[in-house]
Amino acid sequence: MAKFKLPADSVVQAGKTVKSVKRSRGNRQFEIYRFDPETQDNPQLNRYEIDVGECGPMVLDVLIKIKNEVDPSLTFRRSCREGICGSCAMNIDGTNTLACTKPVADINGTVKIYPLPHQPVLKDLVVDLTRLYRQHASVEPWIKRQSPEPEREYLQTPKQREKLDGLYECILCACCSTACPSYWWNGDQYLGPAVLLQAYRWIADSRDEARDERLGALNDTFKLYRCHTIMNCTSTCPKGLNPARAIAEIKKAIINNG
Repeated sequence: MAKFKLPADSVVQAGKTVKSVKRSRGNRQFEIYRFDPETQDNPQLNRYEIDVGECGPMVLDVLIKIKNEVDPSLTFRRSCREGICGSCAMNIDGTNTLACTKPVADINGTVKIYPLPHQPVLKDLVVDLTRLYRQHASVEPWIKRQSPEPEREYLQTPKQREKLDGLYECILCACCSTACPSYWWNGDQYLGPAVLLQAYRWIADSRDEARDERLGALNDTFKLYRCHTIMNCTSTCPKGLNPARAIAEIKKAIINNG
């Protein structure tokens, strides 16, 4: 039997427990992953007891309260607080989602909060998404045309515009890609559901004139065909999008293109 040695900092240990100063019916337990690579210590799970009646209803509201009033060393990304920027993507109650749109009331028992899975952790709930952004840039996410620029704007019919629904709304939060086992194991070559959905958004755009070029660049054993239709991407998308369908449409387009 093969034996594997885990890195020294891979074992998650029990951390500190911080209890609420006062007893309240609104008190909830929050278990949060903590890791600081600069200390070279093992990751810890710290437990915080928070009165959710003293802050907003979303998980992000609780994290902000913890950082502001309980533990200023807690590190996480946030920006819009409206499910638009994708900054606060993390694993909450076992599912990748946005902390700003996840109600605490939807979770039973202890609220468990971890960083997005299978990505390098920079600190606590912040992961390194450099590779995903580099892959996004590789699909050239902009309109490419050979025809002369129009005098005013590029025109589309309502039906042509409708084809972009379910694609343009992607906020690149990485919830789908980091929920995909194929991306876990082949992320250095497989583009993953987030980037492939973004790629199809330009393939489906009637204003773009590089369809054949885009399809040719994606027709690759690893870039595209590592997708095995597990559907984790679609089930976890906090915007209700369907990356698996976009990937299937790319495959169909390649076949139809001959």
